[in-house]
Amino acid sequence: MRPTQALLGSGAPNQRAGNWIGGWGAFGGQKQKGIIHWGLSANRQNPFAGAFHDAIFNTFRRSKGQVFYWVPPLVAAYYLMDWATERNHYLNSKAGRAEFGDAE
Repeated sequence: MRPTQALLGSGAPNQRAGNWIGGWGAFGGQKQKGIIHWGLSANRQNPFAGAFHDAIFNTFRRSKGQVFYWVPPLVAAYYLMDWATERNHYLNSKAGRAEFGDAE
């Protein structure tokens, strides 16, 4: 593994590493060729392009992968709560009080 040009020190040109554009803070060599820089104005961009479509299908895809992790506990909790509600109604009814009235 060879060291980078910064580790070689002294800021001297290294022809093997490519074009040299000057030492740190003193750029002043020849113009670089073949480097293209372009950008797109923020006014011309559409940041929400396809966001609604992607949100629907990405949510479906992710939910489909997780359905077996959250549906069984949800169903179990529903049946447990339904049983507890029915049991509470029975224990507070006339028949429940007659059957379990002396248990307390």
